[in-house]
Amino acid sequence: MKWLNLQLIKAQLRMEQDFTEEDELLTLYGESAEQTILDQTRRTEAELVEMGGGESVPPTIKQASLMLVDVSYQYRSPVSAQNMSIVPYTFDLLVKPYVKLTDDSKPETA
Repeated sequence: MKWLNLQLIKAQLRMEQDFTEEDELLTLYGESAEQTILDQTRRTEAELVEMGGGESVPPTIKQASLMLVDVSYQYRSPVSAQNMSIVPYTFDLLVKPYVKLTDDSKPETA
């Protein structure tokens, strides 16, 4: 994981730190949450770290990542019409300021 770790994830889930039976699953959720953040913001980890002051990603990005892990852990099945579960609106509020609106990698055409 890039900015999450098992200790932080277990604290979010109110899970005992010495409970290790689901560490592989929690790591998968953590990696998936981080990748989702990168996909949603259209930024690299380095860009987010720079936006966070150079040490780590901004706290709101960490919080949004932990929210994704929490939702993944609580709702392990796919969503269907009978079992609707969405990520809380707070996630959008946390991530939206970091979304890149333009693609700087494409050369401009005249």
